[in-house]
Amino acid sequence: MIARIWRGVTRESDKDTYFAYLQQTGLKEYAAIPGNRGVWTLRRVAEGKCEFTLISLWDSMEAIKAFAGPDPEKAVFYPEDGKFLVERGPRVLHYEVLSAPPR
Repeated sequence: MIARIWRGVTRESDKDTYFAYLQQTGLKEYAAIPGNRGVWTLRRVAEGKCEFTLISLWDSMEAIKAFAGPDPEKAVFYPEDGKFLVERGPRVLHYEVLSAPPR
């Protein structure tokens, strides 16, 4: 399993609106992509900005490449992202998942 991690920043005043946008659009579609096992959204407010970190778990790098294309390290953006994001992580990090919490 592979963890795909992306970071973006909004103005603090947009934090709830951006999260609602993610829930209404991108997250549902993103989580439904074959090979995606789920998406977790983290946020942290500091110094008038809100940092969002999205962590998704994937079956394999092949599943990620089917979604992201030939350059899986390049971030994939949705049309409205530019309306909210004041900083965009242009690259995505991938980590091999070695363990998970017991169920």
